[in-house]
Amino acid sequence: MLSWEVAGKKLALDYVKIEQERQMTIKSADANIVFEIDGEEYLINLVDTPGHVDFGGHVTRAVRIIDGALLVIDAVEGVMPQTETVLRQSLKEGVKPVLFLNKVDRLINELKLPPEKIQERFIKVIMNVNELIAALAPSPFKEKWQLRVNEGTVAFGSALEKWALSYPYMQKTNLSFKDVIQAYREGKIEEFAKKAPLHKILLEMIIKHLPSPVEAQKYRIPRIWSGDLDSDVGKALLACDHNFKPIFCVSKIIVDPQAGEIAVGRLFAGKLTRGEEVYLNSAKSVQKVQQILVWRGAHRYPIDEVYAGNICGLIGLKGINAGETVSREPVTPFEEIKHIFEPVVTKAIEPTRPGDLPKLIEALNDIAKEDPTIKVEINPETGENLVSGLGELHLEIVEYKISVERGIPITKSNPIVVYRESVTDKSPVVEGKSPNKHNKFYIVVEPLEKGVYEAIVRGDIPEGKIKRKTEELWSKLVEAGMDREEAKRVKHIYERNIFIDETRGVVHIGEVMEMCLTAFEDAMKRGPLAHEKCFGIKVKLVHCVLHEDSIHRGPAQVIPAVKSAIRDAILQAKPILMEPIQRIRIDLPPEYSGKVIKIIQSRRGQLLEVKEEDGRGILICDLPVAEMFGFTDELRSTTEGRGAWFLVDSRFEKLPTSLEEEIIKQIRKRKGIIEE
Repeated sequence: MLSWEVAGKKLALDYVKIEQERQMTIKSADANIVFEIDGEEYLINLVDTPGHVDFGGHVTRAVRIIDGALLVIDAVEGVMPQTETVLRQSLKEGVKPVLFLNKVDRLINELKLPPEKIQERFIKVIMNVNELIAALAPSPFKEKWQLRVNEGTVAFGSALEKWALSYPYMQKTNLSFKDVIQAYREGKIEEFAKKAPLHKILLEMIIKHLPSPVEAQKYRIPRIWSGDLDSDVGKALLACDHNFKPIFCVSKIIVDPQAGEIAVGRLFAGKLTRGEEVYLNSAKSVQKVQQILVWRGAHRYPIDEVYAGNICGLIGLKGINAGETVSREPVTPFEEIKHIFEPVVTKAIEPTRPGDLPKLIEALNDIAKEDPTIKVEINPETGENLVSGLGELHLEIVEYKISVERGIPITKSNPIVVYRESVTDKSPVVEGKSPNKHNKFYIVVEPLEKGVYEAIVRGDIPEGKIKRKTEELWSKLVEAGMDREEAKRVKHIYERNIFIDETRGVVHIGEVMEMCLTAFEDAMKRGPLAHEKCFGIKVKLVHCVLHEDSIHRGPAQVIPAVKSAIRDAILQAKPILMEPIQRIRIDLPPEYSGKVIKIIQSRRGQLLEVKEEDGRGILICDLPVAEMFGFTDELRSTTEGRGAWFLVDSRFEKLPTSLEEEIIKQIRKRKGIIEE
């Protein structure tokens, strides 16, 4: 697909200007490739995803629509924190990995390692990856998916120099690693690359060892679709049946100036034809597919029809979001696509010229559609446009898209940290009265069991309203540490909080329950301390007194009563403010460790581990996000540009008591709430 001269340098899938300027992938890109082995033609749907943790949302959405992953690891750096993150994302969705060790030329030319040392490096990386597969893969595949050099699930080479080798290919051609080293010594690597071309070795590995959709959907569908597997729809999805009605899962939206919104995703069953009418299960609307597209990097090609198992783009569907399930008639939608990390850094973005406000709002909405890990909050009361992302770089790219790509001059605030509110104790029973005094609700608030909270975070316990009694959900809650009677009465799991209905014998409870849940959601969106989101809270409705006449217990009466009772109960349950903490790994020359440890301590950081590997110093530490602004620059200047840091994990922890009052005041002031 590319000429031999430009292969390895062309960046055909990093075609956006900013990706080429920064030398990094920022958004996922698609390519449909046809490759022939032994006279058979194979079609490969390839999605190239970013490696930087700030753009990990693109990986989360890509793994929904693929069956296999080609994991690329730098042979010099080895397994990094982000390797673990992307493996966790793909294995959770039942995606099988194979491995390519890249930049082997650096081991030979820069580090000048002898063959046995290079082999030791390879073995170490393969063992590290296999440990992660054993820990994270679905149970039937922990052993089956282990990487084995002799089976050909590992290849190594240099993308820049266009060569690669795998064990089966070495057997077939009698080439060996000594030939590679000799080719480098004699300056004949270009000739060697023609004997062992990277594309041939990798595409053969993909075709031989990664599953086809027909094979993969048998075990992937139960993980990503919660409908009845014995129904006609379930059977068609499991079999990847192209004779069934179309069922399409949208993984991302591209906002194109000419074509409008393009819904990119995978057809899991059936056949889709241009001009066909389809049903959007979340938007609940019938629309027409005007065009079907496939990609090759920046170029897109219209096609007339597409069959199950393939990735394509649909033009003509309005008001569609990533995660939407498109079918001919209503079906159980696919599971929600959930990213591992949450946005923790926010900036307020304003147009420099007031007249550009509508353009800015349109740009922000488009960006939030294209990247659901970016959260946009447009506050009509304060006129603030708040954009939250996974890190400083994530927000820099948003600013670039608005100011450079859209040409809208903007002013931005300093970064603001996202906090959370929670409770540490059980509240007494708190009464909430409706404005007309005819209805009373009695609420108790307490901390959610740690095990239950962690199971929700992992995605083992799904969020959402509980419509029917499900034994499976109850047993998961009980297993995680909740009382069985309480588990049976759970009505709603929302943003890592739980609402439980403990009332008995209240006649009209069914009619007001939906309003109680709306009030619960509202209360969890804005905690009483600083109007930040709540998490890890269990809200129990223990009793209520309702007016006989339904006219006196409408939303205007029920919602404020329940909301104020929850709010007051939180204030009586020892509320706390939680701050985001990031666990990071810092790689640096060992002689700078002392200076960098001082920087970590001056930023309220906690040093967890100091070690040395292959002559590099590695520090593992926890740092509050609030103290991380400017950290990259300070690290670079202290280590003379030779230190770099990587995100390992992020979570929320209690803010030190000495800082709590001050920070609550600052947030309330910023949000225009009464400071006391």
